[in-house]
Amino acid sequence: MMIPVRCFTCGKPIGSYYYKFVERVKRGEDPERVLDDLGLKRYCCRRMIISHVDLIDEVIKFSRKG
Repeated sequence: MMIPVRCFTCGKPIGSYYYKFVERVKRGEDPERVLDDLGLKRYCCRRMIISHVDLIDEVIKFSRKG
């Protein structure tokens, strides 16, 4: 759903990096280089960013109104 604030494994705050990562990759940059530039060196943190699927727009359609 929403990107976790912290890495599940090591506890490093990663929530602020997700949208920066997505924006730069959409511009055509190499994901590996973007993660390096953002300072995400641990594979657990990299996994959290790379494997995240943003489904909030899909789920919000089914939310209860009123």
